[in-house]
Amino acid sequence: MRCKKIISKGRFSWETSSRGVLFYCGKIPLNPCLIRGDHMHYDCLIIDDEKILADNTCEYFNMFEVKTKAVYSKAEALTFLEENDTSLILLDINLGDGSGFELCKHIRSTLNIPILFVSARNTDDDKIIALNIGGDDYVEKPYSLGVLLAKVKVMLRRFGSISEKETSDTFEDGSLLIDKKNKLVTLDGEPKKLTSMEFTLLLYLVENPDRLITKAELFDNVWKDKFTSDGTLNVHIRKLREAIEEDPKNPSRIQTVWKEGYKYVTGAGR
Repeated sequence: MRCKKIISKGRFSWETSSRGVLFYCGKIPLNPCLIRGDHMHYDCLIIDDEKILADNTCEYFNMFEVKTKAVYSKAEALTFLEENDTSLILLDINLGDGSGFELCKHIRSTLNIPILFVSARNTDDDKIIALNIGGDDYVEKPYSLGVLLAKVKVMLRRFGSISEKETSDTFEDGSLLIDKKNKLVTLDGEPKKLTSMEFTLLLYLVENPDRLITKAELFDNVWKDKFTSDGTLNVHIRKLREAIEEDPKNPSRIQTVWKEGYKYVTGAGR
């Protein structure tokens, strides 16, 4: 099989065969993706400055066929996201060169993918901040690799299969319009910014209107996770009300059923 040289610089050169197979002729091993400029897609990106923990988690996920990459700083994460895609992010709060909270806000300004915080910080304030700025869930360290993997797999399946459940591309209720295919929400024509989890929760509510939806039902069908807390649900409901209610403090669309759950009432908004 004859080879044709395509790059040559000093004592290093790269060659390709007629079948497109890449060869490296030199003393330093080279990843062909670096030459080709391939844009790689991963299922999960781990951003954590605890290198050993991040590497162990990454190795475990890859062993179970969840394609994962670990980076250890804010700068590395931003570079990675410029050059690659990911379906989900695991994000630590304390990074060596910045705050995970600030990085989350930056990522959320351009990407609408699930973000799960993983942190040894276990105060309610930290969890509330994480959910309010765009996080979809919060996992405390130390965590079980098996439980964390299960959470990630469930979230990947859920966000990958929303379209399979859709019977219509749009939902309209007065001034509220939901474009399911493109995951867009507008109120009175004004776009509303929702996280992936907030959008999934809203979609479940509007597709099951005018009936009681218990908290347990939401945990099973939206989060698909029995470990989800009432606090997490309450924060997401509050954020939805701020987005789609004319008066969030006196909600008409998403109504609370005391000690039971919630109800989406059609025709309640203007």
